[in-house]
Amino acid sequence: MTDLDPLLKYREQHKHRLNYMPWLYYSLKPKHRAWAEAWQHEYQDYLMQMETVQIGKNCFISPLAHIFAEPGRTIRIGDNTFIAADCTLHGPLEIGNEVAINHHCILDGGRVGIKLHDQVRIAAYCHLYAFDHGMDIDLPIYQQAVRSQGIEIGRDVWLGAHVGIKDGVKIAEHAVVGMNSMVTKDVAARQIVAGNPARLIRYRE
Repeated sequence: MTDLDPLLKYREQHKHRLNYMPWLYYSLKPKHRAWAEAWQHEYQDYLMQMETVQIGKNCFISPLAHIFAEPGRTIRIGDNTFIAADCTLHGPLEIGNEVAINHHCILDGGRVGIKLHDQVRIAAYCHLYAFDHGMDIDLPIYQQAVRSQGIEIGRDVWLGAHVGIKDGVKIAEHAVVGMNSMVTKDVAARQIVAGNPARLIRYRE
């Protein structure tokens, strides 16, 4: 055993912590920031070689996230954005600056895509599916035609934990969706909604 072994073991645990709590990346002390930035640069370079992904400056992308962006399903990630562990992202996705996507979220852009404007905060276990299919009784579900209208989430929107967003929904700027809610209709600016289906509680003032 060398003197460095405990430090290396701690570093692996530190990486594990950052994977699930990536906001800590932005407050690392300089001695930790150096190795963390090198780790992130290496992984993000690899990701951009393997997938049709564009990543902005000063981002944190957990290597434990699952990011798929084949040609025609580009994922664009703005500056100062983080994506935590165990997320599944499938393009097309347009993700703005200072966006937070916490662990175990699923974002599937379908054909039309999902757009997250700047400063969107998505808590753990949220599901956004920008596609749907018919339910005609004459055909099994798996044979139904698939549609995609897209999803758009406005600036400074906060989605609480375990929120679901249906295809075709637009949530305007500064809105808040309470945890465990299912959003099936558009949400206006500054509205706070909750429930299944989500309904207006009050306005952010």
